[in-house]
Amino acid sequence: MLAKRIIPCLDVADGRVKKGINFVNLTDVGDPVEIAAEYQKQGADELIFLDISATNEKRKTMIDVVEQVSKQVFMPLTIGGGVTSVEDIQKLLKAGADKVAINSAAVNDPDLITEGAKKFGNQCIVVAIDVKFDPESKQYFVYTHGGQQKTDIEAISWAKEVVAKGAGELLVTGMDQDGTKDGFNISLYQQLGEAVNVPIIASGGAGKLADFSDVFLQANVDGALAASVFHYGELTIDDVKSYLKQKGVVVR
Repeated sequence: MLAKRIIPCLDVADGRVKKGINFVNLTDVGDPVEIAAEYQKQGADELIFLDISATNEKRKTMIDVVEQVSKQVFMPLTIGGGVTSVEDIQKLLKAGADKVAINSAAVNDPDLITEGAKKFGNQCIVVAIDVKFDPESKQYFVYTHGGQQKTDIEAISWAKEVVAKGAGELLVTGMDQDGTKDGFNISLYQQLGEAVNVPIIASGGAGKLADFSDVFLQANVDGALAASVFHYGELTIDDVKSYLKQKGVVVR
């Protein structure tokens, strides 16, 4: 078993880290540079930085904040938000990102995935997929624009398509679980793990130590992302890693 990754996420809007529930009612958590430095100290395996208002505000990711964060951390950094071109990807990599996440732009122009992968390598291109369960069709659908716009794209088939286009990793957020602390959507990640053969990061719902072991032991995911439990000090990275070791999950 490859070592599993524990990944805090900074959702940034207006230059500040925010957190909400089900992608709404955002509250201010703090300064992204200070919070990133704290996660570096705690031993996070990676850090994901998402400029969550960039797409809706039709602007690019805040390069200056990315540069400041990249100076504070030595772990791999994935940056996303407002990325619409190969040039945007290049700027973020130059600013200190190791990987770039694309979401809405991948839906609008799937060829951007291929172009980015060809120029920078598949390992640099992360496709972020925000999904919600539709009770009527009993399927998961993709949402764009920070979770505000529903598409008619079924999520599992979309995951297969973006991997075929060149995505080296998937960051999949279960919007129904986001911020609820009720646990990851195990069923979703089981289906994804069977559908694709690239690393998957599970996001949405982490609330207690057992949630992390559940998703790693029951689904084929490589990383587990959390925000609220780390931002508010309810759990530390070390708490999670120590617990996972006890459960027989290999961590770094």
